[in-house]
Amino acid sequence: MGRLIKLLFFITFFGFIGLVGYAYIGPFFGANFSAPQVEVRQPLLLNAD
Repeated sequence: MGRLIKLLFFITFFGFIGLVGYAYIGPFFGANFSAPQVEVRQPLLLNAD
């Protein structure tokens, strides 16, 4: 049971390190993490009676 917990810990740890590394190094390899920026306009009707 202890070896299973240790294995899950190592998988989680290296997965986290890999995710952080991909977040920092990904843009150099063409990954684009920015959100698309588009202006949105909607008409608003107020009932001020």
